[in-house]
Amino acid sequence: MHGPASSGWLLVALCAVTGAYCLVRMRSGAGEQRLTAGGEALMGFGMAAMAVPAAVFAPPPWAWPAYAVVFGAAAVPALWAARAGAHHLHHLVGAGAMVYMSVVMAGAPAHAHGQGGTGVPVLTGALLLYFAGYVLLTGVRLVPVAAMAGTGAGGGGSAGWGDRPELARACRLSMAIGMVTMLLTL
Repeated sequence: MHGPASSGWLLVALCAVTGAYCLVRMRSGAGEQRLTAGGEALMGFGMAAMAVPAAVFAPPPWAWPAYAVVFGAAAVPALWAARAGAHHLHHLVGAGAMVYMSVVMAGAPAHAHGQGGTGVPVLTGALLLYFAGYVLLTGVRLVPVAAMAGTGAGGGGSAGWGDRPELARACRLSMAIGMVTMLLTL
């Protein structure tokens, strides 16, 4: 992605730590939770790789189409899972956004994004609105859980790191913040 190197490195760190936590969540006993956490780990590490500042590492021309293929493949299980419940649609939108960003980056020369005075493309704007809304909604939903956990009224003290729902929400929140950042620098 293009943008200042310092914010790029912060985004790399955020996404890599989120991906690592999602790997920890994969140790959960629930099969569906492991599958979801695996997809989120892929997204976190993929976002970290895409966010490395271009001034430090310019990916080879084949990297962006490869990202598009990987995230397109990640969209298939999300599409399949979305049949069972609408809450899986977020994963499908996230994978689709990653494919979109990969295609845009593959088709544009370095440092050419956001220039030309044409404004924000419609799909980029729609994805920005979706992820910004997701960040706000998830943040609001997370506040009561965090407040209860701090008072000891939340119960769940015996849950492992991979089975804590508030940490899973925080993981998704941080990836959505990263997605907003990446879309803004596109």
